Amino acid sequence: MDLIAQLEAEQIEALGKTIPDFKAGDTIRVGYKVTEGSRTRVQNYEGVCISRKNGKGIAGSFTVRKISFGEGVERVFPLYSTNIEYIEVVRRGRVRRSKLYYLRSRRGKSARIAEVTNYKSLEA
Repeated sequence: MDLIAQLEAEQIEALGKTIPDFKAGDTIRVGYKVTEGSRTRVQNYEGVCISRKNGKGIAGSFTVRKISFGEGVERVFPLYSTNIEYIEVVRRGRVRRSKLYYLRSRRGKSARIAEVTNYKSLEA
């Protein structure tokens, strides 16, 4: 293992976060800490993961797209952000590509993603 990868692994271990196994096409729920004045609360952001960037490393990020009041909303989350309370996989999607940017131009039934029913995790 080279020096940079070793330093990254140490930083990830120091954070102590467990990131579930998810990819583009999965519907995920992200518990994001929102600060309002002096109070903080956890707000859920649920949508389809349309991309992952920079893998599983410390610099990794993922984009979640949801439809809010008939308008498509996308948000990019850093994978190991301190503002993320949890990441939960709601359903697994069956897709054949790693970036689902084509969903931006789709509405309704054509924007649906088939669900995977026989998913096997990487740990097993």
